[in-house]
Amino acid sequence: MAITLEQAQGQLQAWLDASMKVSQKQSYRIGTRQLEYADLAEITKTIDYWQQQVDRLESGRTRRIVLRGITPR
Repeated sequence: MAITLEQAQGQLQAWLDASMKVSQKQSYRIGTRQLEYADLAEITKTIDYWQQQVDRLESGRTRRIVLRGITPR
């Protein structure tokens, strides 16, 4: 299944929104328990991934497998 530019942009925006929410409040406490909302490092990694996908789709490039260092016999 191919991802469209619109889908990639939607994913990117969703993760950017998640980052904003997490930056405002990462955890909360109920009694003695502290609960975490999300891992900001994972969100940042996912934002980078979706930004690359958007950039690739906007430029019209497709994924290609590049073989290097292989000598045919």
